[in-house]
Amino acid sequence: MGQSPSAALDRENSLSDRFSFLSSSGFISSEEFPDEIATNRDYTSEIPDECLAYVFQFLGPGDRNRCSLVCKRWLCVDGWSRHRLSLNAQSEIDVSLPSLFTRFDSVTKLALRCSRKSISLTDDALVTISIYCKNLTRLKLRGCREITDEGMSAFAENSKNLRKLSCGSCMFGAKALNAVLDYCKNLEELSVKRLRGIHDGADPIGPGAAASTLKMICLKELVNGQSFEPLVIGSKSLKTLKIIHCLGDWDRVLQLIGNRNGKENLNFNNNNNSSSNSLMEIHLERLQVSDIGLSAISKCTKIENLHILKTPECSNYGLVCVAEQCKLLRKLHVDGWRTNRIGDEGLVALAKHCPNLQELVLIGVNATHLSLAAIACNCSKLERLALCGSGTIGDAEIACIAAKCMALKKLCIKGCPISDVAIEALGCGCPSLMKIKVRKCKGVSSQAGEWLREQRASMVINMDACEIDGGSKASVSDGGVHDIGVEFHQQEVGQVIGADASTSSNGSLALLRSKLGLFAGRNLVAFTFRRWSNNDDSFNSNL
Repeated sequence: MGQSPSAALDRENSLSDRFSFLSSSGFISSEEFPDEIATNRDYTSEIPDECLAYVFQFLGPGDRNRCSLVCKRWLCVDGWSRHRLSLNAQSEIDVSLPSLFTRFDSVTKLALRCSRKSISLTDDALVTISIYCKNLTRLKLRGCREITDEGMSAFAENSKNLRKLSCGSCMFGAKALNAVLDYCKNLEELSVKRLRGIHDGADPIGPGAAASTLKMICLKELVNGQSFEPLVIGSKSLKTLKIIHCLGDWDRVLQLIGNRNGKENLNFNNNNNSSSNSLMEIHLERLQVSDIGLSAISKCTKIENLHILKTPECSNYGLVCVAEQCKLLRKLHVDGWRTNRIGDEGLVALAKHCPNLQELVLIGVNATHLSLAAIACNCSKLERLALCGSGTIGDAEIACIAAKCMALKKLCIKGCPISDVAIEALGCGCPSLMKIKVRKCKGVSSQAGEWLREQRASMVINMDACEIDGGSKASVSDGGVHDIGVEFHQQEVGQVIGADASTSSNGSLALLRSKLGLFAGRNLVAFTFRRWSNNDDSFNSNL
């Protein structure tokens, strides 16, 4: 837009110069391309539809929409190859749904979101979606306040292949969820957040026909989350349970869960079965839970991942019960909320009974040299450690970790009274350490960070004392305390922008280099045009 004739002429001359260079250098011979270049030949017509669909998978929604406007063939390929769709679920979309899902007839994952200031789609629209999307396996609803129990019940009756349902800030209640559990017999994951229809006096939910297949239940910010008690207790294949910021006392529910799993484990040991349906992952955050609840879930002896976050009534006693019974524990996150009720006693028991521990996150827990030394000595498989907001973790504790944690790969220290002495100890110890993050530790200077970079050139260093660029893998994002868990669970991927890009004065050139590096890593061009360039492998590698 807005190009002058001289600019267009210059661009044509530049392109002709490039083709003449390729021809003269031997990359393109006149025998292989006699006159096709001069004509308006569509070379993409030789790309199989499957390859074109594969390329589309690497594009963002905007780029993919633009590609669908190129020609009718690309529009058709984009339609049948798009399995994931996210829509602005306002009421105006109702009339467009038939044509929309006629084009995208292979959608299996659908997200419907509506802002609080808008009117969402209605029951009729949801039923229309269920009629057109026969292969729908995942549905996410956010802010769809016009959908009622009747609409969800009709949708569930038409969507019997549904495997995952996530709903938040909606108005339907127990009747709708019971219909989903009855009709969707293959449901594996259920996530409910701020569901306004679940209030005091609501009908019990579950277990329903999906009780035998349900593997994950997540309850967030519910007024009466206890109404899910029949579902939680009756889900025989449940592996993951997350209860976050739900009102009420949860000790009784956890006791019932523990008793059920205790009986299952007893039957499992007596029958020598090859598999067990015991819980393996439990998240408890901002709940009214005491040591009674923790001692109850300790009967779930197959637990490998446990989060105890901001539960002020839990103490060392509950953690000791969990450590003594759940000996397969691999990941533990504890946020003591600075209540000083969880400390050395619970952590020493953890070190004694859980030798398979690989990930430990301690937030607001005043651990000392006693417990950290026990963990460093006994938990030889520990790879990821985060110590945040503790006034008792100083240079001596970090030096102990540096000397004894041989398998440690990632370390985060935030808001602890350490100094340059601790950084020096880490530079000489922890031979497997690949990434370190130090934040809000006032005793650490920029000189210590520079020294650490010189000592461990391959290590990814993230410090706020001095933003250090540790090569092409460096990260300078300042995450919060609760970003630690997310950061540990993310897979390690190579960063796009290198060290030269971060210091270059030409921002657009750095961005271009990063994009070219991304496509080179995925070998998209080489894969798509392989049939055109089999005789020149070196040219493909350069692409």
